Parts: sequence; structure tokens; C-alpha cells
Amino acid sequence: MPAYSEKVMDHFMNPRNVGEIPDADGMGSVGNPVCGDMMAFYIKVDDGRLSDVKFKTFGCGAAIAVSSMVSEMAKGKTLEEAKGITNADVAEGLDGLPKNKLHCSNLGADALHKAIEDYESRTQEA
Repeated sequence: MPAYSEKVMDHFMNPRNVGEIPDADGMGSVGNPVCGDMMAFYIKVDDGRLSDVKFKTFGCGAAIAVSSMVSEMAKGKTLEEAKGITNADVAEGLDGLPKNKLHCSNLGADALHKAIEDYESRTQEA
């Protein structure tokens, strides 16, 4: 079993911001068929800032920890700041991930970015 940092274990055992936002302003989901991880992110936007971020993740402990960390990193940020969150930022925020789990950090950032793209496409049509 890979050695996980205390932060990864904390976010896995006590994930933050789990759930759905029924009237979300944006929603993004990604999946990795190879490992079976699926992540969905829901965002609420007020004055160009992410006022709420929730997620639902089906996957390994690292995938859950990554989703929790991404949601915490993104909450309160402007859309531009949130778009700048990278997989490296997520892994660093968790004090590292085992090499074979680094793909999970990609999924978390990707799902967040997709939710922001969804929000932007909805607001451009209005």
C-alpha cells in the first residue's frame, strides 16, 4: 500500500464539501476508465467568485482526498484564480501523492475547470 501523507489521510477520512448543489451555476465531471475514478464538481458563483464548491467522487482514497483539497483550494477564489489551480498545486497541497496516484490530482483540477467552463458557457448565452 502506498504511503499517504497525514493531509491525504485527513481529507480522505474527513472530506470537506461533499455533496451536490441542486441549483449549481456550473457542473463538471470527469472520469478515468483505467482506474475507475469518477468526479463531479458543482459550483456556485457570486460576483465572479466561487461562493460554494461541492463534489461527489467515486474512487480510491486519493481521489476523495484530491476532490476535498480542490474544493477547499477553490472556495472563495475568483474564477480566474480557480482556473489557475493545477494538478501540481493539488498534490503539493496534500503534501504529495504516491506516483501511481498522481493522475487523481489531474482529475480534481480538470473537474473543477470543467465546472467553471460550464458556468461561463451558460452566462455567455444569457
